[in-house]
Amino acid sequence: MISLLLAMDRNHVIGVNNQLPWHLPKDLLFFKEKTTGNTIIMGRKTFESMGGALPNRKNIVLTKRTDVQYENVKIIHHIDKIKKWNMENPKEEYFIIGGANLFKQVMDIADRMYITLIDDSFTGDTFFPEFNKEDWIVSSKIKGEKDEKNPYDYYFIQYDRKV
Repeated sequence: MISLLLAMDRNHVIGVNNQLPWHLPKDLLFFKEKTTGNTIIMGRKTFESMGGALPNRKNIVLTKRTDVQYENVKIIHHIDKIKKWNMENPKEEYFIIGGANLFKQVMDIADRMYITLIDDSFTGDTFFPEFNKEDWIVSSKIKGEKDEKNPYDYYFIQYDRKV
């Protein structure tokens, strides 16, 4: 299964200057719970913004560059590799975690989206692509807990592709 995992604001902002424009610890915890023990796939810029491989996960970077190597990371150069893994291991969940270009490339083959929707507007330079909501079923929508460390209204939404 190919799943997209991201947080965005109401205007689809997902980043600014290669960073998250907000600090939402409960979303980071959600991300950790979903991805620990699984495979995460990201573009090179997303990986570099994280400062290194995330522990207890298989880290994969998709890049056109052939001159990069990272510790504890598998490098791939074509999206067909993801499609192949998905066909060979249909019970495994592959988490696509960014960035915007990779989300655009896999949107048509994704089976699920986990979107933390932050009900606010932020300044950003990177956006999650528009998607046809008619193609998706909202399987789950849970309001996140707002507190002094998580100062925004936000929702954990799971979309599953209609079959």
